[in-house]
Amino acid sequence: MHIHFLIHESFEGPGYFATWATHHGYTLSATRLYLGEALPAEDAPFDLLVILGGPQNPSTSVAECPHFDSQAEQAVIRAAIARQKAVVGVCLGAQLIGEALGARYTVSPEPEVGYFPIQLTSAGQADPKLAAWAHEEIVGHWHNDMPGLTPHSTVLASSAGCPRQIVRYADLVYGFQCHLEFQRADLPPLIEHDAATFATPKPYVQAPDAILAHAPERMNLLLGDFLDQLVQAYQSHHARVMA
Repeated sequence: MHIHFLIHESFEGPGYFATWATHHGYTLSATRLYLGEALPAEDAPFDLLVILGGPQNPSTSVAECPHFDSQAEQAVIRAAIARQKAVVGVCLGAQLIGEALGARYTVSPEPEVGYFPIQLTSAGQADPKLAAWAHEEIVGHWHNDMPGLTPHSTVLASSAGCPRQIVRYADLVYGFQCHLEFQRADLPPLIEHDAATFATPKPYVQAPDAILAHAPERMNLLLGDFLDQLVQAYQSHHARVMA
């Protein structure tokens, strides 16, 4: 397996995605958009495309953020889906998947920053890639918006602050508004970048000390299990295609 990451900012890296991939001996590559690196070609040889988060939204223009080209990223995502690659989007990445498939992102009912519970829907409880999950799990959050829904997408998890936490767009294409990839060492730069977020109390915004004190290992393992199931589904699909 070869995994390619689209990384929008230095303070929102792959986190546990990279830990999981390295543990399995998978090969990794990345486009660090914040350094001006070019997006991969639409026929680039990866098996799994992971689009990470960032402070942008799909409507952010190149004039507003020169290293972020929403339309160009959506083209890469559409090409990956058309080639039947596995695709996972996190936060902004989830919103870009929806946009690439014609579904407009929207503002979430509440901003969420910190660790809060999400609940699996009945469809989520039935999805085999989430078989290791309890009905309710505490996971990371860092968002104001949420992904759009296509006619064929399915919401697999929601929270009190956001009704679209995990969206299945296709058997190999998932969007996570939540952040299961967070690791403790990753968070201080993100907290520093978003210091203004904590200035005004909000129902679903935790204090930085509380965020840093949370143990993320349970949600990291859940992400790893989901990815294991996704890889198995991807390999089975392509074995059938080749047969």
